[in-house]
Amino acid sequence: MSKITFLTPCQILLAGIGPWREKLRPREFDHDDVLRIAFDQFWRKGVRGTSLSDIARDAGVQRGSLYNAFGSKEALFLCAYQRYAGEYLSALQKTLSSGTLRERLTAFFNLTIKNFRSGSPPRGCPTTRGLMELGSVEGEGLDENARQAFADLIARITGLVQEALSEGIGRGEFKGNPESAALHIVTITRGLAVLERAFGDEARLRKIAAHTVDLVLGKAIR
Repeated sequence: MSKITFLTPCQILLAGIGPWREKLRPREFDHDDVLRIAFDQFWRKGVRGTSLSDIARDAGVQRGSLYNAFGSKEALFLCAYQRYAGEYLSALQKTLSSGTLRERLTAFFNLTIKNFRSGSPPRGCPTTRGLMELGSVEGEGLDENARQAFADLIARITGLVQEALSEGIGRGEFKGNPESAALHIVTITRGLAVLERAFGDEARLRKIAAHTVDLVLGKAIR
């Protein structure tokens, strides 16, 4: 039986499939470059605080070209977010692939905090920011496609952490339940995102992260 592949709305847009095909071809700009520039603005200012005119200016393209290619600011955000998610997951997979389990979990938190604290001033967590912009009623704020993209990234992060914990069991480094522990760890990162916005205190975030690793694995013997 042949495998059926379902495309996300963003993949459909970028592939030029369906009613957008004529609008997308020929391309008038480098999509990857535009997505990178757009996401930087969305991350710093939020979707509501970012305009297509701002993105077009920084990307050196016509505002109308962005409308023709993506259809709306929200659709552009979704494509830009999915690009970010892919890059972040690749970095996370590499982070969790080597070292002892304690070293992997510590590196996981280090990457997470570094991500929150990137930019000047620090930009915080793009997923948390995006979740706060979901519309409570249809037609307001980000839609269900965005909510699903946020949920998918969190689920995939949780899966990678769970995999690292499962491997730790095989090496005798962990004796708990990998699924429950992974949920606990990723939930802590959501709290760190809020505390980063509230206090901007990186030392506090790292202290909580280290304590969480100790709770999951037990205190390291020095």
